[in-house]
Amino acid sequence: MMKSVGFIGWRGMVGSVLLERMIQENDFIKIHPHFFSTSQPGQDGPIINNILFKNLKDAYNINLLKEMDIILTCQGGFYTNAVYSKLRKENWRGYWIDASSTLRMSDDSIIVLDPINLKIIQEGLDNGIKTFVGSNCTVSLMLMALGGLFSKNLIEWISVSTYQAASGAGAKYIIELLKQMGALYNVVSKDLLNKSYSILDIEKKVTKEIENNQFPLKYFPIPLAGNLIPWIDIDMNNGQSREEWKGQFETNKILGFKNKVIIDGICVRISSIRCHSQSFTIKLNKNLSLKNIEEIIVSHNNWVSFVPNSIEETISKLTPSSVTGTLNIPIGRLRKMNIGEKYFSAFTVGDQLLWGAAEPLRRMLNLLINI
Repeated sequence: MMKSVGFIGWRGMVGSVLLERMIQENDFIKIHPHFFSTSQPGQDGPIINNILFKNLKDAYNINLLKEMDIILTCQGGFYTNAVYSKLRKENWRGYWIDASSTLRMSDDSIIVLDPINLKIIQEGLDNGIKTFVGSNCTVSLMLMALGGLFSKNLIEWISVSTYQAASGAGAKYIIELLKQMGALYNVVSKDLLNKSYSILDIEKKVTKEIENNQFPLKYFPIPLAGNLIPWIDIDMNNGQSREEWKGQFETNKILGFKNKVIIDGICVRISSIRCHSQSFTIKLNKNLSLKNIEEIIVSHNNWVSFVPNSIEETISKLTPSSVTGTLNIPIGRLRKMNIGEKYFSAFTVGDQLLWGAAEPLRRMLNLLINI
């Protein structure tokens, strides 16, 4: 019997990418979909395979939610906080799939990334786990790139620097970034056509515009265009941001470890649109050749690919623009480091909205509808 699946937050970036992927993979023919809204119940919903889903359901109506076998929400933590506990207290025994971080570290939830932890997911299902949560985006993308080394327990620790896209903050942040880019161009557009105009004068105009009180700045704490933001999320009161904290704790939960692997570093917001990049310093617990490391990495899953450590290959295949909108997880810049034989560097990039968010949820849904 096909399961009834309720979708909440399907209009946002992650939700839109999820629906797009489900249409591409013909997932909707396997379920009875129901679309909910937190703000527009009763209005028309999406068009799926040329069928208009009319009369959106109220996403806060517990009785309607209880009718679902599976609920998949990309609505955010505020919605999960408002609804999840009420639903469980009403003795709803369905499956909850969540893109937000609210339930990630709960004892009765599993963080899902099935190319990495399918065994743990299956064990959880056998043990009656009903709550499945998507991982932090950089954690998912790191694990997809380095999964082979994790699966063989070869990593002692990782120091990471992330370069995270505006999409990780949300749609309104992308729009604000684009407005900032436009404002900077507009202030010097005529000067750029004047070959005799000093580049230093152009730079001064740009800098002055960034500091202008009228510069588009409603959501970011400081301008991102022509800039970067070396802090993401709240302060953990130890000099570490919550985004940086997630790297170690979520990774170990996904892998079923008890803080076995040490992961730390600095997370930075950059002006990429939707792809996160990460630079790693990795210490292995044994000395392996670069060729062996490469073979272990690329043999782990179907999406990771090795990029030779050359200028041409790196700048053509290891950038946000080269992977945006795809499921590809390239990894390159592999080299042994001067600090020791067990140390090597690596660089990876992946689409924050696909493997970083929507794809693990889609795949978890497919696991559940096939039970």
